[in-house]
Amino acid sequence: MFLPLPVGIRDAEMALTHEILSSLHLADKIGAWGTLGTIRPLKSFDQDFAVEKLAESLETKGNRQLISDIVTSLNNDQRQEVIKLYKDSTQQDLVAKVQKSLSGDLEKAIVGLLKTPAAYDAQELRASMKGLGTDEATLTEILCTRTNTQLREIQEIYKQEYKTDFEKNIISDTSEPYTGLLLALAKGKREKDAGIIDYALIQQDSKVLTALGPKNSPNSDIWIRILSERSLGHLRRVFDQYSNDNSMGIEDSIKKYFKGDFQKAALTLVAVIKNTALYFADKLHNAMKGLGTDENTISRVLISRSETDLLSIRVAYRRKYGKSLYSSLQSEVKGDLQACLLSLCRAEDL
Repeated sequence: MFLPLPVGIRDAEMALTHEILSSLHLADKIGAWGTLGTIRPLKSFDQDFAVEKLAESLETKGNRQLISDIVTSLNNDQRQEVIKLYKDSTQQDLVAKVQKSLSGDLEKAIVGLLKTPAAYDAQELRASMKGLGTDEATLTEILCTRTNTQLREIQEIYKQEYKTDFEKNIISDTSEPYTGLLLALAKGKREKDAGIIDYALIQQDSKVLTALGPKNSPNSDIWIRILSERSLGHLRRVFDQYSNDNSMGIEDSIKKYFKGDFQKAALTLVAVIKNTALYFADKLHNAMKGLGTDENTISRVLISRSETDLLSIRVAYRRKYGKSLYSSLQSEVKGDLQACLLSLCRAEDL
């Protein structure tokens, strides 16, 4: 039987998290378990029961908590099954019904969870370039953190959904050299880690990045090619070599030689390459610090990483900021959205 509030599942999640945090050899090497998400397939999944309860709650515009609990207890594949059965059973589109019955931040979050990961990313990218102004932070975040396969899927969905070419939108909404970096990332040409350390190429790439051209400035095209195409493991070694070859680290050089959106994007890319979990932990912290809370960013990160590496993000967050992500969400996010995001976060890290 499908349970909208699967206590046993949540207890199991907490036990798993405690086990991971207690294992020092894993906690000290986040990458060893960085593919673990907080949302997994619900073993007691009963799609008929889920559809029945969703239909009742949406029709009466009643139990918003129940809707959130059902959706967040399932992984994305199971949600797609529910969407199909809902359509067959009610002759209505579940996403459209949610948009009509709910409102505000909770509606956005539930709709985001009901979309496939590629469709959700395409939606966020479209929103970042639609209307007046461009949300460079979101644009950069998504393109810097998705795999080659994910980037190809996103662009296919983008074209299907919005009847326009993603790369053309980038060109029209941004300026060089930032445009060139985004286009290079969008192509999804990053090499896979081969498991073999190429010391000669490491030294060569470090020297190429160090070289200065006319006006005592580096060649941004070369930086773009190396940062967007080399494997992540190789680049981490290049960054170390760069620090040894120069009087400053790679981040300080980016700050010294580049400006504007390209500088911000290059710094983001380096942070992601060095430690993706820590990058997202910082992103979440910045979205909650100071006056006001950036609910859109928090929701996007938790939704997009919930089946990927949210456990490792939680560890990175607690290690750096001295408090759990769960408790931060409790104190900084209010209303119906809070319960939804806490369900994605899953558990307190003691």
